[in-house]
Amino acid sequence: MHLVKTEQSRILIDAGLFQGRRKDFYEINNFFPFTPERINAMVLSHAHIDHSGNIPNLVKHGLKAPIHATSATVDLCNLMLTDSGHIQEEDVKFVNKIRLRKGIPPVKALYTKEDANKSLEYFHGAYYEEPIKITPDISCVFYESGHVLGSAIPVLEMNGIRLAYAVDLGRKNLPLLRNPVVPKNIDYLIVESTYGNRLHDPIATAKNKLADVINKTIKRGGKVIIPSFAFERTQEVVYLLSEMFNKGVIPTVPIYVDSPLATNITLAFQQNIRYLDEETQDLMRRQQDPFGFSRIKYIRSTDESKRLNADKQPMIIISASGMCEAGRILHHLKNNIENPNNTIMIIGYMAENTLGKKIVDRQPIVKIFGEDYHLKAEVVKINSFSAHADKNELIDFIKQCAPKKKIFIVHGDMNQAEPFTEQLISMGLPAYLPTKNEEVELS
Repeated sequence: MHLVKTEQSRILIDAGLFQGRRKDFYEINNFFPFTPERINAMVLSHAHIDHSGNIPNLVKHGLKAPIHATSATVDLCNLMLTDSGHIQEEDVKFVNKIRLRKGIPPVKALYTKEDANKSLEYFHGAYYEEPIKITPDISCVFYESGHVLGSAIPVLEMNGIRLAYAVDLGRKNLPLLRNPVVPKNIDYLIVESTYGNRLHDPIATAKNKLADVINKTIKRGGKVIIPSFAFERTQEVVYLLSEMFNKGVIPTVPIYVDSPLATNITLAFQQNIRYLDEETQDLMRRQQDPFGFSRIKYIRSTDESKRLNADKQPMIIISASGMCEAGRILHHLKNNIENPNNTIMIIGYMAENTLGKKIVDRQPIVKIFGEDYHLKAEVVKINSFSAHADKNELIDFIKQCAPKKKIFIVHGDMNQAEPFTEQLISMGLPAYLPTKNEEVELS
């Protein structure tokens, strides 16, 4: 979440939901270092919850400004923000049952589905590379970022200054997506550093490892549990599983996408075909079913979801949320984490203090819904699926973008952001690592 101020305007770029310990979740997401009512307009880069998820809470606290995003992002936020509100309501109900049993006071949802629906009234869709006037003295153009469906690099122009926001930045040649577009004639660049000190393996490596893990787990009679972001990562994994099935690389076992949101988002992908890459568009035009609707079971009902945990046969379950902080994945982990025949496959970034990070770190005991569970299942981490640019891809983008004045390094843990900043400086690039809530004057 970044605030851009001119003499006439206050523009907010993104308003993500912090995920982590419950106490921090409420304290951080309810704190705004500005007055929401005074925001004149908002620009949203993409629909991921760590960029869009606190918008309903902002509106609840008084934001009444137009929210500009690509038309695909608007479609996706219609699904994701209402789902976020619903999940928070349901999780609070579940947690409060446990708290009541322990004699602990109940907690409230950060926001509700109704709050989310109200926030959607402020959204305005735009197309890539279509200039829009968002306030009297600020214009905006969205460029393809190649990160997720509808994701964008917003470029703000104000008082003769061009500011580009590449947070998050995608990779070239990812399944489903078009490649990032590099905006030119930029003065200032705000860029992510999620993998600023790391290199990704090629996507082919991920496919091979995915097949290997599935085959080994199924052979020992276990389940493969895949915590996955309902948006983009689920569709990417489904795309690859469909491809592997067609080539006979993995056995015929039941595959479930247990997430009403992921099911709806997959349908949204089909409805936004023009935002996808040429290969995927061609498959869809030839009715080749790249999202596996003919062989993969997409689950909506809670009863069907519960039956998966009673079914002991080998299977693959893909479920949200991606960082294991909410949603149906918590129930699948609770029921499967103590069986050594099972595999928990981690295919995305896990923020500090999330349950997903604790599983990645293989902590012997983890808490799920406030109860202790022994981590006995095998844990496999596959980094190649990342939709974030790695160190070399970020550097290549920055060189092509060639910001004239300053590069602000954001959106990364310190073990990624600090060495990345140092490397850029050593290359003679004007990189700067700001601190939280720091103000910087652009001239």
